Parts: sequence; C-alpha cells; structure tokens
Amino acid sequence: MENFQLKEKLNIPSILNLQKEELIKLIVKSGEKPYRAEQLWRSIYKECNLDFSEITTLSKDFRSKLEKQFRISTLEKKIHLDSSDSSTTKLLFRLDDGELIESVLMRYNSDYGKKGRKTACISTQAGCALGCTFCATGQQGFRRNLSSGEIIEQVLQLQKIAIQEDLSELEEGKRKKGEIQGITNIVYMGMGEPLANYNNTILSLRSIIDNTGINIGSRHITISTVGLVPQIKKLADEKLQINLAISLHASDNKTRSETMPVNKRFPIEELLDICHYYVEKTNRRIFFEYVLLKNQNDSLEKAEKLGKLLNGLHCHVNLIPVNPTSNGGYLRTDDQENRLFQGVLKRFGIPSTIRVEKGIDINAGCGQLRERTLSTN
Repeated sequence: MENFQLKEKLNIPSILNLQKEELIKLIVKSGEKPYRAEQLWRSIYKECNLDFSEITTLSKDFRSKLEKQFRISTLEKKIHLDSSDSSTTKLLFRLDDGELIESVLMRYNSDYGKKGRKTACISTQAGCALGCTFCATGQQGFRRNLSSGEIIEQVLQLQKIAIQEDLSELEEGKRKKGEIQGITNIVYMGMGEPLANYNNTILSLRSIIDNTGINIGSRHITISTVGLVPQIKKLADEKLQINLAISLHASDNKTRSETMPVNKRFPIEELLDICHYYVEKTNRRIFFEYVLLKNQNDSLEKAEKLGKLLNGLHCHVNLIPVNPTSNGGYLRTDDQENRLFQGVLKRFGIPSTIRVEKGIDINAGCGQLRERTLSTN
C-alpha cells in the first residue's frame, strides 16, 4: 500500500512548473479569487514553503484541493556538505526517476563596505552531452533535461539556507533589523548545458526574476554555455539583461577541439561572430571562462593568441584553475604561471580575474560530488 501511494505521489506534477500567469488562471478557474494565487505565489517563492501544509495563510480546503493536483517539492536531499571554511555548501539531490543533480551555495566576504554576496550555482540537466574532457559532468554522459520546476526548486532550497543564516546573524546582532538578504546572485553553471535545455532554462529564469517572489535582478544572473551559436543568438533577442558566460578554454580551433568537441560544430570564428552580435544587441559585456590546463592551454603563446582574439570585444576573462577529476588527466597550472598568463591579457587591454576557488574539500566542482557518490556505492 505504501509503495502504491509513493508511486501515486510521484505522478503528481510540481506546481513550480507553472508560470505565474498560468497559476493565476488555474486558481481562478477552480473558483478562487485571483488574490489567492498571489498569496500562493508569495508563499512559495518569497517564503520558500515547499509543502502545502506549511502555507497557513491558505484555508485547509484550498490546500487540500491543491495537494490533489500538485506537489511543490520534487527534489530529495541526499547529501548536504559544508566546506571547512564555511564559505561553500553543496547539496546532492535525487530526482523522482533516481537521477542525481548538484547545487552549490557560495558565500563571499563583504568588500568596500558592501554586504557579502551569496551565489547559488544550479544545474539544468542530469549529466551533459557535450563531453568536455576536463569536466566531471561531461565525463558522465547525458541522461535528461531538468524541468523548469526542478531548476527553480534548487534556488528555493538554497534560498532557505541563505535566509536562515541571515536570521541567525540578525539574532546574534551581526545584521541590522530588516537586513534579510538571502541569495544575491544566481549562476546557471552547475551540471549540464543550460542552452541545450533552452526553454526550461528561460522559463525558470522568468519565475526567478519576478519581483513578487525570489526577485533576483536580471543583472545578478549568469547563464553559462559552451558556445551553442543558434541559442546564443536566440538569447540575445530575448532582451534579458542577464550576464552571458561562454566556456572558451582555448584561443585556437585545434586546441579547443581537443578538449571541447562542440568546437567542431561551432568553431571559434563563428562563436566570436555571435559574441559580437550579442554585445551589439544587448549592450552587455560577455564573460569568457578559461580553465587553465597545464601544458594544454596555459602557455604565454596561447595567452598572446587569446589577447589578439578578444581584442576590441566588450568582455572579461575568468581564469579558472582546473578541478582535477578521476578521468580527466589534466594537472593544475601553478599560481605564478596563472599570473603570467593574466599579465599577457592585461597588455592587450583584456580585463581578467583569477577565480577564487570555493569548496575544494567538498568536491564543489560541478559533477564531482555525484561522481564520488556513485563510485562509492
């Protein structure tokens, strides 16, 4: 009987898959007033209630009606890890069909008198089909796209953690009254290729930026891609003021194709053309991700090529020390070589940052916790 009830529950869809307009129509059609839909939306997206029983502003009858049609939460938290310096939290979730995905909350200290940032890194796919050779997720293969609700729930799960931390600091006198900040930034940089799950990525984004809910500003959201040219053009035409991050990782086609098979479909010349289009269309700079791989793409000659390639484009380069993986075979470039590479870019007027690493002790790099979990089972 218990297994039958569990199966029945798994067949009930998540209400998080509905856009706000769809939710309002559904609630009105059921005979409730439109403001009830607004109450429900705020209870889920603002207060992070992930079970209808927690939404006490709604009548029991209304909640009972909703429970027959929908669930809110569909993610089962399997592992919760905190780094030794408390800067990073990583969650491993089990989906209804048994797939595993990862989400990360990264905390950054305040600087120049500003409040510290809290960035949620979320997944858009279970696995990835693009096979980048240095990436733990890419080495695991593709299994399926996440629904918009599964993407959104990761943010809500991390938001609950972030808000609870703010409330604890308020009680301890570390925050002023009313300073409940929660998540400040979101990066679609977890497992999977966001633009290969384009529709669900955009649907989740529109729910996240809604100002009556989670209310993360577009300019505090980054979507990362390996460089799917048609989808980048489509994204440019959406007129969303988000940040676009492109995984470049090489300055010539030969080197890039060795680590990123997608380069054979969309070579660097084609990718850079669409980058110029994106900047012209959105007036937003592009962030280029460049994972430094020892003796592969980290020479000063490669840095010179990269400087020439990006010269004149409104962009910023994030230089990233590689996260070692069991099947990757790439070693990390040392700190001095990283700085020399950065120095070459500076000569070409290309702004860059060597990324601050977070959560190395808890396998915070995307795909690493799933890889470690499966290898030990």
